[in-house]
This record gives sequence, structure tokens and C-alpha cells, in this order.
Amino acid sequence: MADDIVDHLVIHIGEKLRVQSPTLSNCSIIQVPQYLRNVYPPAYEPHILAIGPYHSGKSHLNCMEKYKTIYLKLLLQRRGETNVTRYVTAMRALEERARKCYTEPMNLEQDRFVEMMLLDACFITELLRKYKMANLRENDDPIFRLHCVIKKLRRDLLLIENQIPFFVLREFFAMTVMPDEADDFHEMIYAFFEHALPGTGYAHYSESPIKIKHLVEFIHHNWQPSCSRTMRNTRKVTGERKYGEVIRCATELEEAGIKFTTVEGESLFNIKFENGIMKLPRLNIDDDTEPLMRNLIAYEQFSSLEENPNYVTDYMNLMECLITSAKDVELLCQHGIINNCIGDDQVIANIFNTIGFFLVLSPESCNSQIFNDVNKHCSRRWNKWMANLRHRYFNSPWSFISFLAAFFMLIFAFLQTLFTALT
Repeated sequence: MADDIVDHLVIHIGEKLRVQSPTLSNCSIIQVPQYLRNVYPPAYEPHILAIGPYHSGKSHLNCMEKYKTIYLKLLLQRRGETNVTRYVTAMRALEERARKCYTEPMNLEQDRFVEMMLLDACFITELLRKYKMANLRENDDPIFRLHCVIKKLRRDLLLIENQIPFFVLREFFAMTVMPDEADDFHEMIYAFFEHALPGTGYAHYSESPIKIKHLVEFIHHNWQPSCSRTMRNTRKVTGERKYGEVIRCATELEEAGIKFTTVEGESLFNIKFENGIMKLPRLNIDDDTEPLMRNLIAYEQFSSLEENPNYVTDYMNLMECLITSAKDVELLCQHGIINNCIGDDQVIANIFNTIGFFLVLSPESCNSQIFNDVNKHCSRRWNKWMANLRHRYFNSPWSFISFLAAFFMLIFAFLQTLFTALT
């Protein structure tokens, strides 16, 4: 009886080995793991547009499906073409390669998958074209008549699950480029997404991102600070952060004598700490900031650190240290470092208090030296004494009044004693 059980087990495991590829998966378009999604599920869900297979068929996204077909029809008319034969043929040639980009098995049969790639690639490329070249827009196009639609499309196109492979987009753009089109595909992407980023300093790097896997990676590649690019090339950092090292929140750092100031025109991630002053570029926070940051962080968590430094994760980790309460948000707003477009300081504090849940931090970070220098500053005896004094006696008007009363009582007692001794 035992031999029969072993034989069946051998057959079962053998079948698994037969169908399993011996190579490791090279999937690039992930589904967000449940432990990350559970922290804030809406951050990973599209509002109006489904791209790729993960969110295809959801009822609340059906409204935009007709515009994909409309954009394809308008493209054919503009190019004087009568059918989609050449586009279907091109997408069929890319199907097998495209399927391998997704982490989960695709239940879509071949024709449906090819149709999805064609319509999604057409919609995205035509959207980018029409945004950059207003003369291509139809007067009655509701996508460009309502600003809120463009804003939502930017948000949805930067969700890590809501992607098609970048090589599919490149191929479709190359097939549909017009002779008089001066703008290249990358410039169109820059133009469309520039206002989606919550800071300045969006870089236009000259090298062609041949290995780019999807739009999220394209944005990540072109938004990273200069120190991340240097780190990627040299693998050297100015300091190494100890595992689990943190800095105090903004209000406590101010009590320790650290001043905060904003710098204009810098990349959001170019943070400096010099002579007791922490300099941070302005961060604009609205309803779409949290989904963008969480999706870029999810991308970083499942990408090779060698190719893509975790600069968004590191930045949000630093901000998470600085912000523990609404008071910290208020302080940073007063110094112009945060532009609160949401209105409620506590809501922003909650974002940063939960953004770091379940994240793996790398010791190699642009902010490693900042952590070291800030903690060194706070550990000096004079700064510790001043921080303690401010925290106890200057954190409220009544504390300050009590301190003044005690101070003058001490002076009065001293003068009285001195007067008694002299007389």
C-alpha cells in the first residue's frame, strides 16, 4: 500500500517537473502581492481605464473601452487605411513574448489577447500624440475637453498592474508614425506625464531606454536623482545606513536646532543636510500622489537593485521618519517643503505613517549620509541639552510663561541674597 502511495507521488512530482520551465521567470508586469495591497487597496486599482489583462472586463472601466475602438478608427482614417490587417499581424508576432511579461497565467485566448494588445497600444500612442500635437485632436473629443479625464488617465497609466509591454508600444508607434511627425515617442511620454509627478526636476536623459519594460519603469528611469545614476555606475556611496536606523521627526529635529528650508528647481530626491540645515525640494501632495508613490515603490520592491536603485522607497522612508503626526506636516508646510493640496494635515501624516509597511530597505541609499549626519548632530551634548530645554519649556505658550516665571524668581532670589549680603 505504501509503495502505491510513493508511486503516485513520484508520478505527480514528475508531471510538475515536466511542465515547469528550467529557467527562472523574467516577468516584468507584476500583480501587487496581497500583503502590500491590503495596506491601501485603492492605490492599485484603476479609476477609469484598464490596460493589459489584470483589470480587463471590470464593469466600472467599460466606459473607456469604446474610446479605444474610436481612436483606432480615427487613426485608420488619418492614415488612409481600410483595415487592421498589418496591425493584427504585428501584434500576433509579439503575442508569445508579451504573455511572458505577466506574472499570472493569462486566461485570455489568443485572439482576445492580440485584440487587447492592439487596442491598448493604439489608445496609449494616440493619446500621447494628441496631447503633444493639438492639431490631431477632434473638437468633440471628451478626453481633451475635460481636464479631470486627462488627470485620471495619467494616474491609471502609472499603475504597476495596468501595463502592456513597452516593446508593444514602441512597435505600434513605429508602425503609425507619420512622415511629418517631428516628435519622437519618448518626448511624447515626457510631455504627457510631466505634470503627474509631485515635484520638479524631471530629467530627460539622452540614452535610449532599450531595456525599458513598461511605462512605470520609463518614468522611474527618468525621474531618478543624479546620485542614483552615479550609484548605479560606480556602486559607491558616501555612507552606509545601519539596518533599521532612523532619524527623529521634524518637530524634534527643530527642537535639536535643525532648520528646514526648501530649495527650488531641484529634483524631489536631491535632499541635503549642511551646517544644521536640512534642504528639501517642495513636495506637492494631492489625491493622486499616494497611488503614484505606492506603485513606484511596488515596482522597486520587485526590480533588480543593480539596474533600478530604490530612490522612491528611500525618499519615502526619510519622509516617514520626518512625519509622525499632523504637527510635523504643519511644520513642513510652514517651511514650504510640503504643498498640501488635500487640506487635512492628519491625512498626509497617515499616508507617511503607513507607506513603509512591509517594505525592504537597502543600505545603499542617497540618504545614507543624511541619516548619519543628522544623528551625529543630534547626539552632540549641546544640541541634546537645547532639544531637551525646548521640548520641556518652549513647546507651548504656557510652558514658556512658566519658564520665564521660574527664571525671574531665580533672579529675584539671587538679587535678594546679594542685597542681604551687602547690607
